[in-house]
Amino acid sequence: MPEHLTADSDPESVRRALVDQVVRVAGKDQVAATNRDWFVALASLVRGYMAEHWLRTRHRLLEEDAKVVYYLSVEFLLGRSLRNDMMNLGLLDVCREALTSLGIDLDEIYGCEIEAALGNGGLGRLAACMLDSLTTQGYPAQGYGIRYDYGMFRQHIHDGWQVEQPENWLRVGNPWEIPRPEVKHQVRFGGRIVKYKDRSGTVRSHWADTDEVVAMAYDLLVSGHGSDTVNSVRLWSANPVEEFDLRHFHQGNYEEAIKEKNESENLSRVLYPDDSTILGHQLRMKQEYFFISASLQDILSRHERANGSLNSLPDKVAIHLNDTHPTFAIPEMMRLLMDVHGFDWEAAWNITTRTFAYTNHALLPEVLETWPVAMLAEFLPRHLEIIYGINDGFLRYVKLREPDDTDLLNRVSLVGEEGERHIRMAHLAIVGSHKVNGVSELHADIMRKTVFADFDHLFPDRILGRTNGISPRRWLVQANPGLAALITSHVGPGWETRLERIDELGPPADDPSFQEEFRAIKRANKERLADLIAHHLKVEVNPASMFDMHIKRIHEYKRQLLNILYVVARYNRIR
Repeated sequence: MPEHLTADSDPESVRRALVDQVVRVAGKDQVAATNRDWFVALASLVRGYMAEHWLRTRHRLLEEDAKVVYYLSVEFLLGRSLRNDMMNLGLLDVCREALTSLGIDLDEIYGCEIEAALGNGGLGRLAACMLDSLTTQGYPAQGYGIRYDYGMFRQHIHDGWQVEQPENWLRVGNPWEIPRPEVKHQVRFGGRIVKYKDRSGTVRSHWADTDEVVAMAYDLLVSGHGSDTVNSVRLWSANPVEEFDLRHFHQGNYEEAIKEKNESENLSRVLYPDDSTILGHQLRMKQEYFFISASLQDILSRHERANGSLNSLPDKVAIHLNDTHPTFAIPEMMRLLMDVHGFDWEAAWNITTRTFAYTNHALLPEVLETWPVAMLAEFLPRHLEIIYGINDGFLRYVKLREPDDTDLLNRVSLVGEEGERHIRMAHLAIVGSHKVNGVSELHADIMRKTVFADFDHLFPDRILGRTNGISPRRWLVQANPGLAALITSHVGPGWETRLERIDELGPPADDPSFQEEFRAIKRANKERLADLIAHHLKVEVNPASMFDMHIKRIHEYKRQLLNILYVVARYNRIR
């Protein structure tokens, strides 16, 4: 039997398991194996360890009949997994010692991992931190997103301009993912709505003559710090119903033979396709609906298998919308409950609003997501009907609440009439959710007082302040191990999951010896960075100077651009 990782594995057993795994995954012995081979071997061992804990988590979930959090997000900026998972699972030291006995430097192995290009910035990092936090605290949770072929871009500067190149992060495979070819859901677009009466005389809707795409699942496992719980992110890849049209191929029409395949796969091709054209705008909307439709079908089928009835959905399931991109989940839930499962409108709306919650990320009116009514009528006609129905019921409620404020109806309506008629997705998310939060206390306060003040008046307890913050395990323990060790030496272990203990640094912070240690750690970090800059850019920088780091694309409307302009302005003043 091959060796595998366990909680009490010793360095020798890990060494044997690694050698065995290199043979199995790379077809090489330890002499011929490259650092990449050792990385894949180690990642597969760690993934196997996590899979065992994941299955135990699922079994415990069934036994306890626990409520599950489902987190819907178009981005998951998970970062590199190897060091994070080994640290969380307590495997770091034993794996490092095993590799050292093989003459291999673990730090070099880290460099072989290609980061999962599934996110672009704060939105995706919040999603990753939320899953990290839920898992660390032992909550059963699952993320849902898209398995992008090309995610975050590679940035180049040509003649002073930023040029974005696609990041083909899957080019050498992904040892962390578990393909689920048996988990597929059909997602539909276009078509027409047929009305009919069921046996009880109730008017029902049937979505007919649609174009269909198949969503196939891939799972990524998520570890928690010092926790036995392992959760997952389920990502959807788009596939055609029919892979290949042999008739067109035999006629010499090779492009037409794979047209359906290409059009379907475009839905999971790129993170945020350029929407400056009509086709790009359509693709982005279809991409959002693609992943939420597959996710909701998956959630409902899982709940039905475990509980038998969807009536208990809000008691057993919490679905969180990370920004407005997954907001189509609200009319999609209504469609599935009414058109597929036979619920009436009132019962479906009750289940929907008790199940969903929403995190708002954007406050500027120009970046709040909207979709043209004409586009919805073409690609999602049933959902447009449902959104109109939601809006009608909501505006009737507003009239009853505030009969004298005639302009209020225009301000809060889900349908915007200025310019091209459009659906206001943030409004839909607020109306369809039982709780709404901002990404910080300040953000939520601004929501209540300015952009969404009308909704705060109509639903006084709905908009809350909730701050998730960062994951201290990744952004302190891993990013700055020297500082983490200094903190531990003064407050003891365990602060990584109880950040309020950082307050215990108050007295030591005034101690000159502590300050000297702190400065030495900071200087050492800057020296490492200076060496990295010299190696990659052939530029010598003085570690004693002030470093102002920018790690993000230069975005035309965000603070990063202002920061760069400020650096240029200061440079000009110095000159």
